Amino acid sequence: KEYFNNNKIKFEGEYLYGEKYNGIIYDYNNEFSFEIKDGKGIGKEYDFYGKLNYEGEYINGERNGKGKEYDDEKRLIFEGEYLNGKKWKGEIKEYNYKNVLKFEGELVYGEKNGKGKEYDDKGILLFEGEYLNGTKHGKGKEYYNGEE
Repeated sequence: KEYFNNNKIKFEGEYLYGEKYNGIIYDYNNEFSFEIKDGKGIGKEYDFYGKLNYEGEYINGERNGKGKEYDDEKRLIFEGEYLNGKKWKGEIKEYNYKNVLKFEGELVYGEKNGKGKEYDDKGILLFEGEYLNGTKHGKGKEYYNGEE
């Protein structure tokens, strides 16, 4: 069993190699959140204080598949694909603390790779182009106030 800081149950079930495998996951108010069977499920993950920090797919008790990640203030900060608990590949979107899109593009092996777009804090396009291993690399365009 795992507990929140309010002594209410967070997870009750079985583990396999340190990961949740079969059981029930509860929210901070001790209400059913989701069930995990054979390490698979779709559900929500809360921190020790009961704040939602992830919702999406699980395999082998870890984030695997499509998911969304939230900050401490319940604001969406990332949506994309996970593999073995880590941000992994595919089309992603990242948001700033104002819930404004700051990046959209391709992720490969957890790094920005391929085409992508960066935005400022107001959502105005700053850069559109190619990335390699997390940095701008190759062809691209820079914008000022959303214009070339």
